[in-house]
Amino acid sequence: MLRALFPLWLCALLAAPASATPLPLPAHGPALRIQGSNTIGATLGPALVQGLLQEQGVLNIRREVTGISNEQRLVGQTAQGQQVIVDVAAHGSSTGFTALKNASADLAAASRPIKDSERQALQPLGDLKSPGAEQVIAIDGLAIILHPQNPVSQLTTEQLAQVFNGEITSWEALGGVGGPITLYARDDQSGTYDTFKELVLSRRAKPLLASAKRFESSEQLSDAVSLDPRAIGFIGLPYIRQAKPLAIADGASQPMLPGNSLIATEDYPLSRRLFFYLPPNAPSPWARALVKFAQSAKGQAIVAANGFIAQTVQAIRVAPSAQMPADYQRLSRQGKRLTVNFRFEEGSASLDNKARQDLGRVLDYLKAHDLLDRRVTLVGFGDAKDDPQRAALLSKLRAMAVRRELVKNAVVLRDVRGMGAQMPVAANDVDEGRIKNRRVEVWVD
Repeated sequence: MLRALFPLWLCALLAAPASATPLPLPAHGPALRIQGSNTIGATLGPALVQGLLQEQGVLNIRREVTGISNEQRLVGQTAQGQQVIVDVAAHGSSTGFTALKNASADLAAASRPIKDSERQALQPLGDLKSPGAEQVIAIDGLAIILHPQNPVSQLTTEQLAQVFNGEITSWEALGGVGGPITLYARDDQSGTYDTFKELVLSRRAKPLLASAKRFESSEQLSDAVSLDPRAIGFIGLPYIRQAKPLAIADGASQPMLPGNSLIATEDYPLSRRLFFYLPPNAPSPWARALVKFAQSAKGQAIVAANGFIAQTVQAIRVAPSAQMPADYQRLSRQGKRLTVNFRFEEGSASLDNKARQDLGRVLDYLKAHDLLDRRVTLVGFGDAKDDPQRAALLSKLRAMAVRRELVKNAVVLRDVRGMGAQMPVAANDVDEGRIKNRRVEVWVD
């Protein structure tokens, strides 16, 4: 399937040795060095490494602390008694790219896309934005939580920034009751805090209010919010517990409650991608194998087990609502939506790297469920234009770009539609929002 979907050079790049053929081990030092994001490196990265080691038949795997904050080492041994070491350092996404540049890492973990300046600096290693190099391994999402009896049910991302910056200080200003707002946040070492800072505060150049109550534990934060009628906090999806989650809107989007399907499609405003970056020029065989493992069914199961959103494709029912265009309401009554959105490179009609991977996942799903022949409808969307007809045309052209790729693999489409700038999922006044709004949904009968 991969050879039909991807160019041969990409198949070769992703082709890690099978577990029956052990990966080569260096004479000295670690077999693999990973540096970068704390969000990935704290638990997910080590869990994926452990899964790969087990697949390779490594025995007696253990995690060791190194004495350096946010660093750990996984150690095991082969059946022949040879030691296998993998080092994981989690000091932030930018440190991963720096480590690639100075050759102190084989693989960079990042909770944001690589910057143009970083890409240029790493050009001797190959193009880090190429499909084989930039690998989306998981989707991350946050829930905004309140006391269960708080009557407020939704906020915008702009309101969130103003609340956590201290510009909005009372629940009455948000249409609620109870007086002063109490802020609850994770500590500075938390990947959850990094996510919130990136998606809400930093985009509006607002720092977190210094008086916010900080927590090292997700469970403790959630339970504290549940007991405080004035509280508001943010948390990873697995830790909502007894608290009340809020619906969040960005720009002109409809308010959305945090849910696995909306985070999987990246429609939910507080969702983001998590990446591995693999240097294309002479990549480490262990780094290449870990990338492949992370994208496998076993790897994605580990992603889900660690509280992140896996990229496994599912079909879900979408309840029609009055806010939807009439055509979309009919579609939602007749079919199911797949939990994937195809998105595009910035300023381009070309699919982005995640979309290239998702083509394979969607094709596998369609084959497994006998949906290849006139059972699929593609629906394109875009950002707002001065001319609505131009927006409608561009949205249909994006859907046609996905159609071309599916047709190559024997999929006969039922319909291809363009909805223009209707049903935005993000603000159109920033580049990130416009990119999210340029998307193609997949519907099946």
